[in-house]
Amino acid sequence: MAQQFSNDVEAADGLAEAYKKLKTEIAKVVVGQDEVVRLMLTGIFCQGHSQLIGVPGLAKTLLVQTIATSLELQFKRIQFTPDLMPSDIVGAETMDKERNFHFVKGPIFTNILLADEINRTPPKTQAALLEAMQEYAVTIAGLRYELPKPFFVLATQNPIEQEGTYPLPEAQLDRFMFNIHLDYPSYQQEVDIVKNTTVDDIQKVNKVLTGEEIIAFQHLVRRVPIADNVVEYAVRLSHLSRPGANGSVIANEYLEWGAGPRASQYLVLGAKCNALLNGKYSPDIEDVQAVARPVLRHRIVRNFKAEADGITVDELIGKLMA
Repeated sequence: MAQQFSNDVEAADGLAEAYKKLKTEIAKVVVGQDEVVRLMLTGIFCQGHSQLIGVPGLAKTLLVQTIATSLELQFKRIQFTPDLMPSDIVGAETMDKERNFHFVKGPIFTNILLADEINRTPPKTQAALLEAMQEYAVTIAGLRYELPKPFFVLATQNPIEQEGTYPLPEAQLDRFMFNIHLDYPSYQQEVDIVKNTTVDDIQKVNKVLTGEEIIAFQHLVRRVPIADNVVEYAVRLSHLSRPGANGSVIANEYLEWGAGPRASQYLVLGAKCNALLNGKYSPDIEDVQAVARPVLRHRIVRNFKAEADGITVDELIGKLMA
């Protein structure tokens, strides 16, 4: 049964405490990647989907599995391939012996869906995720089927090998709250990883939160009060990324396309959650900046000049924040 809190302040303290416990449990299996864990849990508490970008071997799949285990949520994985069909994701109607049609649910009917190497499958199949990610439901043969709650899509992508891949359309990229980059571990972290994974000792991850508690915390995040100047800063950051008369000098010089209103929404939601995870009851501008890069980096498009000058998206976001 979900833990009951008498007021929002008590609930906020409960979320901060649960976050500490989650980090401890996840660290039993996943060494390092503290920033990645923070962003993934922030996305979950904001009811947002996340995209994980990293080279093979950085434990992306293990990280998602470990988070699902610690949250006591149903977890399913789909390995995206060029021959994957939409029905392989959402399900399909089948005929029984009496010639009656029955809907057989696909793997999307789960709490956490790991879309492994999502850019390996054609756009038609990628589009099968769009309705589910936005509406938390799928439509088959004119009938709408609600997905279990909570529901999250965590998609992985390999940034190196692009042969045989299909770029995600901007409409689908915009459905992801965060674009999270995984980097190589440090020398000492890699030593710890090798030590932990080459012995016959499996660490048991304890369950910290139920699905019901996660939903309650999602509502709590939206009730967090926020000052007008912080909201205005988040919206201004999105506006500055848009080339045109109202855009910044940086956007007009280096950007082809800027972030839309959904970026502003996610900047505010992410800032609220980041404040709660750090024991604060209201976010400030630093909380917006803490989530700005993962929120904006897949929503702005560099122009030829930026690519020719070797300026990265993260560097441009840093200039916009400055």
